[in-house]
Amino acid sequence: MSASTAPVTLDRREGPFGEVVLRERGDDFEIIANGCFLMDTSDGRSERLLIDAALAALPDERTAPAVLIGGLGVGFSLVRAAEEERWGRIVVVEREQAIVDWHRQGPLDRISGPALADPRTEIAHTDLVTHLRTTTERYDALCLDIDNGPDWTVTEDNGSLYSAAGLALCRERLTPGGVLAVWSAQPSPAFEQAMRNAGFSAVRTEEVAVARGVPDVVHLALRTD
Repeated sequence: MSASTAPVTLDRREGPFGEVVLRERGDDFEIIANGCFLMDTSDGRSERLLIDAALAALPDERTAPAVLIGGLGVGFSLVRAAEEERWGRIVVVEREQAIVDWHRQGPLDRISGPALADPRTEIAHTDLVTHLRTTTERYDALCLDIDNGPDWTVTEDNGSLYSAAGLALCRERLTPGGVLAVWSAQPSPAFEQAMRNAGFSAVRTEEVAVARGVPDVVHLALRTD
C-alpha cells in the first residue's frame, strides 16, 4: 500500500458502545466501529437504494410520508432522502455522538451539510432499538442501516433488532402499508424468512453489484394490515 492510499486517522473516540474512528483515505472517509469497517464514501449506491426502494414501495397517493433512517453513517441515505421532495419528516436515529459531531462540525459536513439544514430533518441521538421501544410515533418507512447486515452486527445488542421481537417492534412503528427496508452487505435468506414470520408481506431483496464478492442488498417488506 502506498503512502497516498494509507488511511489517516482524523478522530478516535470511546463511547458507551465502544470505539469509533473516522479515517481519511485519499479522497474518501471511512468509519470504523470496534475495529469493524462499517462504511466509506467511495460508492454509496446501496445506501441511496435503501431510500429509493422504500419510497418506490409506497403508494403514489401517500403524500409527505415520514421516514425513519436508522444510522447516520457517512450521510448518503440522509442526503438521498433530502433530495426527494416527496418525503415529509426525515428522522435520523444515531447513537454515536461522535458521528453526529463529524457531520455537524467535522469533515463530513461537506457531504451532509445541506441535508442536515433541511427543515424536514431531525436527528435523534439515541439507540435505534431503544427508540423503537419507547417512541409512540409511527412512520411510513423504516430504512435501517446500523450494521453490516442481519448476520454481521457491530455489537451483540444490535442482534435483537433482527429477531422476532425486533421485527415486531418495527412492524408496530409502521403505518398500515408502510415499508421496512434493511441494508446488508450480503443477502440473508434467513432474514427474509424472519420478515415473513413476523407478519410482513411482499418480502423481496434488491441487489447492488460490487467489484468483489457478494452484492450489497436491501431487504424490503410491507406492513399490509
